[in-house]
Amino acid sequence: MSYQSLEEKLQEVGGAVKLLRNSQIGPYAFPVVRPEFSNWRDEQRAWKETCALLDQSHHMTDLYVEGPEALKLFSDLGINTFKNFKVNQAKQFVACNHSGYVIGDAILFYLSENKFNLVGRPPAHNWVQYNLETRGFKATPERDERSAVNQGRRKSFRYQIQGPNALRVMEKVLGKPAPDIRFFNMEVVSIAGRNTHALRHGMVGQPGWELFGPWEYSEQVRDAIVDAGQEYGIRQVGSRAYPTTCLESGWIPSPLPAIYVGEEMKGYRQWLSAKSYEAMASLGGSFYSDDITNYYLTPYDLGYGPFVKFDHEFVGRQALEKMLNYQDRKKVTLVWNGEDIARAFGSLFQRSGDITKYIDLPLANYSTLPYDKVLKNGNTVGVSTYTGYTYNERAMLSLAVVDSQYSEVGTEVSLVWGEGRESLKPTVERHVQTEIRATVASVPYAEVARVAYRPH
Repeated sequence: MSYQSLEEKLQEVGGAVKLLRNSQIGPYAFPVVRPEFSNWRDEQRAWKETCALLDQSHHMTDLYVEGPEALKLFSDLGINTFKNFKVNQAKQFVACNHSGYVIGDAILFYLSENKFNLVGRPPAHNWVQYNLETRGFKATPERDERSAVNQGRRKSFRYQIQGPNALRVMEKVLGKPAPDIRFFNMEVVSIAGRNTHALRHGMVGQPGWELFGPWEYSEQVRDAIVDAGQEYGIRQVGSRAYPTTCLESGWIPSPLPAIYVGEEMKGYRQWLSAKSYEAMASLGGSFYSDDITNYYLTPYDLGYGPFVKFDHEFVGRQALEKMLNYQDRKKVTLVWNGEDIARAFGSLFQRSGDITKYIDLPLANYSTLPYDKVLKNGNTVGVSTYTGYTYNERAMLSLAVVDSQYSEVGTEVSLVWGEGRESLKPTVERHVQTEIRATVASVPYAEVARVAYRPH
């Protein structure tokens, strides 16, 4: 059956949980980039030990907004402060629904007077564009869809240079000392004779830059960086290793967009297409609820509490003010028990008996929106949302949100791996659930990310 909008699709299938649980889409795609340039273990090691070049040109949506009320648009929707936001700066933009639950987040670049670029997964972009079009802001949007959707050429390339040798690589490719740019500030530099924006950034806690510019120069800029980095051990990172960076830095990239119920969001659901990210994404994991709002997360749950500033009016402000003194959940890293992982893998090699859900490496997610339940003494005390293996830590990690009383480092919990009900998702084979022990750890987990990711 053909549907025109997300709302129409929800009404027909019987709600958001049924729609998302039975989606045929697997984990979020990182297209075009080679899975491995060498091997994912050494590619992970590069951002910790030498230097890594990560290609971000294909998996994120870009929304350009230009006009005299462009800043007001973002201020009306973002939990962040915009008081001192200036040209050549960037910030992590977080948008909530009217009840204070996160719709999405992305990086917002202040490119020039009245011109901005929002970069990331589509939920935040869709919400911004909807409000721009329906509330009469004096601004115009231009979308550059990710490569999985856009069959044409992208508008811009986007690379990251990360690792202990990133500064040396930058200085060699620039032919002079790297500009002294503060964290999340940017400047235009020349690479291979091409003007390129350089954002001071550190995705996994190491020194680094995010570089972007016109698509037609992408190969020239990339080749110049690779050539300059040879003597410093640079490695290009493929699409298998790239999405595991957030395991070390502690960023949860896949909160379920809080838009599926409620009259206040109905107009938005009617605006969203039946082919949108929100309509196609798959929900997976052992955490089950028939109420989609039990999958919603607040900025406080996701560790964005410091971003929330009540110095301006924005959608969700009143709800977040009420939540401020009643924060009962906290983001943590879970370190999975190695013996239990080995047991799960071992089931694949038994001629008889039940097989546990396959754990893919290095990224174990098999749905767009992974939600596994976390247990303590048999009771559900949180959800584990993003799982993978990092060779740098020799550990299987997941990013989780748990009840505050169980968030202390060293707390022993367990999580349930696998789906306990019949699933129509093609990424879910016949299996049995298994309980895996885990230890609560700090977030970010990598020590260098904890002490150096943000300036003091």
